[in-house]
Amino acid sequence: MTVRRPQQILDTAAKLFAERGFHGVSVHDIGNACGISGPALYKHFASKNDILTQSLTAISERLLAEGLARRDAANTPGEALEGLIGWHIDFALSNPALIVIQEREWANLESAGRKEVRSLQLAYIDVWVDTVRSLRGDLGPQEARACVQATFGLINSTPHSARISAPAMRARLARMARAALLS
Repeated sequence: MTVRRPQQILDTAAKLFAERGFHGVSVHDIGNACGISGPALYKHFASKNDILTQSLTAISERLLAEGLARRDAANTPGEALEGLIGWHIDFALSNPALIVIQEREWANLESAGRKEVRSLQLAYIDVWVDTVRSLRGDLGPQEARACVQATFGLINSTPHSARISAPAMRARLARMARAALLS
């Protein structure tokens, strides 16, 4: 399967932003890494900030869509939670650059991009909160949200902490996430 040029640019930029930071990467660096001139990026994106915004928007859209699909395909709230945990862990382990730029480059998003990404993120969090609350009736919405966001912090730490094999890390994170959300 051939990767389309815009996706190639987004993937390449994410890796470079994660390695060097948003301000440490020029459009020429991105273009060079893609085998095109820097100005050729403007055929696909309005600016370097647009590349960052589209990267973070795409991450958030993907997490939300798959989160909803996993929840909706489940027969029970327990299955839904297992699906959500597995999905988020797989995403984090497979996309460390995206996790890093989400964490580090938030302040570099323009206001409109920040608002769009935040809206998608909150919707994704709500999928988890509703699932957790269906299993933990003792948790109010704010406490469930705090548990979910702390669990995301745990899972999203993998670009900085994953020092064991991916299967071992996946299993460890799943156990820790379940314990954090269900105890």
